[in-house]
Amino acid sequence: MLKSIISAVFCFSFIFCLAQNDPKREFRGVWVATVSNIDWPSKQGLSTEEQKKELIDILNLHKKNGFNAIFLQIRPTADAFYTSSSEPWSKYLMGQQGVSPMPLYDPLAFAIAEAHKRGMELHAWFNPYRATMNAESGSKVAENHITKTNPELFYAYGGQLLFNPGLPEVQDYIIKIVLDVVNRYDIDGVHFDDYFYPYPIKGQNINDKETFEKYNNGFTSIGDWRRDNVDRLIKSVNDSVHFHKKHVKFGVSPFGIWRNKKEDFLGSKTDGLSNYEALFADSRKWIKEGWVDYINPQIYFTFSRVAAPFGVLVDWWAENSFDRHLYIGQAAYLVNESKSANAKAWQLPNQIPDQIKYIRNKPQAQGSVFFSSKSFSTVAKGLGDSLRKNHYKHPALPPQMPWLDSVYPNKVRNLMAESLKGNIKLTWKEPFIAEDGETASGYVIYRFNSGEPVDITSSKNILSVKYNNEPVFIDETTQKGQLYVYMVTALDRLKNESEASDALSAMVD
Repeated sequence: MLKSIISAVFCFSFIFCLAQNDPKREFRGVWVATVSNIDWPSKQGLSTEEQKKELIDILNLHKKNGFNAIFLQIRPTADAFYTSSSEPWSKYLMGQQGVSPMPLYDPLAFAIAEAHKRGMELHAWFNPYRATMNAESGSKVAENHITKTNPELFYAYGGQLLFNPGLPEVQDYIIKIVLDVVNRYDIDGVHFDDYFYPYPIKGQNINDKETFEKYNNGFTSIGDWRRDNVDRLIKSVNDSVHFHKKHVKFGVSPFGIWRNKKEDFLGSKTDGLSNYEALFADSRKWIKEGWVDYINPQIYFTFSRVAAPFGVLVDWWAENSFDRHLYIGQAAYLVNESKSANAKAWQLPNQIPDQIKYIRNKPQAQGSVFFSSKSFSTVAKGLGDSLRKNHYKHPALPPQMPWLDSVYPNKVRNLMAESLKGNIKLTWKEPFIAEDGETASGYVIYRFNSGEPVDITSSKNILSVKYNNEPVFIDETTQKGQLYVYMVTALDRLKNESEASDALSAMVD
């Protein structure tokens, strides 16, 4: 009897470990930063074809490394990486704000189509409040830039111009900008980064006293008032986005520490700058109130960071995720860095792989987002190899969000196969319309060798994921004389997956 119990426990543990190492559902994102040309385009003034080639190379790299989501920065400084009637073209495209790519194309529309072609989500990353960077002056912004047309909406801090969150016009303007993108583009998500009120600079003060006196809404503490300004924007964006398109996800990536325990008994056992006190961003409240679909704290620390250990913060966020998604922001850009007091820890080859394992052992956490894209072709190239060969070896679907959509698509019909020029071409009919009016926005193609168990719960059997509704797939990885078994499932916009089609055997002639 004891042997049986031990055997059962061992088997369960083994299966659990396999599931943790190869999850079928996991968010695997990467930030593609455009501000200051951090990731893309590599420099200003590239031709349209050069910009497109660079972006395709970026997407191909991340697809190869196992990622399933791209966070593309489309509004770095109240400007646009898309065709906008309200804000000028970003200077990070052609070198001068307001100048369109040549020949003209729409970078966001192109990025969406190319990401979806590769089975990756495309989240539109907005910086809500930053309007200029340090090196920019009024003479360098376009004539239609809002800092020129409406200078009363801004305050200066640290050499930048920032939107004043206390002004009602500012909230209305930002929501208008976000909804313009939501309504006109086939994005999968709206994403805000960590810049709300500015990071503190010694000797600098936020010049919003007059705004506080005019629009205090009954608050006597300017800190509480500032937090309320940000709270109202987060809630309004969430409500507005989902009213217009329920399938578009909304999430925020705050600094990793909400509050330290010495500041609040609900806080983490850390000792560092906090969102709540320094940036006036009550990130825990947003997720507790359900104002975001996911929270993506930037935990850019090692396990041995004394003031803010990685494990301590992941544990805290897991305990405060309130049944919303938790994606951990990880610092690919710090791999092998050598200048900080914590450099030895970043030079350990297993630092980030161990972080991934730690995250996967937290049921409340659903994945990771890495900063930033360029790192995977420079300092973190070895990490990319590790992801591709080990941790992200098999594809994963993004986790589901039942609070937005719990209706599954109907199953694929009439799966057929034919041998075509040494490949196998699969075709099928799209599903009948489901209860919520959706058919299919994508498909998962599973392949099994003849004689293998037919199991669609395992990620290792996923051959391809496609985020379009074209009912055709060509398998170009077949071997002549090998009999394969195929099954196809349908995905809706929020990645709910249908039952599998009937199994179909096929062989290359």
